[in-house]
Amino acid sequence: MTATDAAILELAPDVTAKYARLRTICRDLGSTLVAFSAGVDSTLLLRVCVDELGPEQATAVTAVSESYPSHELAQARRLARDIGCRLILVDTNELADEHYASNPTNRCFYCKQELFTTIFPIARQEGLATVVYGANLDDTGDYRPGMQAAKQMGARAPLLEAEMGKPEIRAVSRYLGLETWDKPAFACLSSRIPYGERVTEEKLHQIDEAEVFVSAEGFRQVRVRHHGEVARIEVPPADLARFFEDGRNERITRRLKEIGFRYVTLDLLGYRSGSLNEGLAAVAGIAAAVTNGSTRKAGKPLPVVSPT
Repeated sequence: MTATDAAILELAPDVTAKYARLRTICRDLGSTLVAFSAGVDSTLLLRVCVDELGPEQATAVTAVSESYPSHELAQARRLARDIGCRLILVDTNELADEHYASNPTNRCFYCKQELFTTIFPIARQEGLATVVYGANLDDTGDYRPGMQAAKQMGARAPLLEAEMGKPEIRAVSRYLGLETWDKPAFACLSSRIPYGERVTEEKLHQIDEAEVFVSAEGFRQVRVRHHGEVARIEVPPADLARFFEDGRNERITRRLKEIGFRYVTLDLLGYRSGSLNEGLAAVAGIAAAVTNGSTRKAGKPLPVVSPT
């Protein structure tokens, strides 16, 4: 979409009000470091922070690790350049934390804890007053233990504070001409591994390679869930039939077996965000078990898990 196209778009009155509130919140930050993944939410947040504070007072930071999809890094660099701000890349090492690698139901708590433990010192070094991230109103309706870690560390979520959900975020992103306005949602690669099954570098690389290949076959929204020897592919229900056209199912099966899966399956319910949370109740005791185990590290309290 061109700048001219964006200019003729109009926002609904309620969206306009929330966008104005977001601008005020960002302006009042004074200066900020934006946790930037190149997703729909953090891209809008970065753009508004730069618009309201200027590029000298708003800096992006992207955490690079085995759980970050490889193809996202190039887009993160390009988006930060197009928005006109500096991008800092930092390495995080979630897998070194047994709490994370053991994959309890609150794994995301430790992911965010690692992220903010890494980037808060950067904010101080850069002389930036705040750290923000892209949580939004819709995130409050799912199981998001990472938000608890963010709150404990003192990170702010301006989109959530402005009461903006995904529809409003996409609408404002389109209004501003951001290429991410219709980008499919994505999450860290560890979210493809069922709770209780260990997260390893090998599994994350398999998932990354598999999703890149399936996406290249013409599917924009893809999840490859890792069930040991079984790859369970999720695409939107409207795309299910296309799997069996033009030999796609054979090519995908062949490639995923080369990657290391023995069996390749297609989920007949199609893609749904957080589908592995559907089995959350069955493994709700995992995090509590970790609390009582010998792997607990000093200085890293384990939050209580309350499955929703």
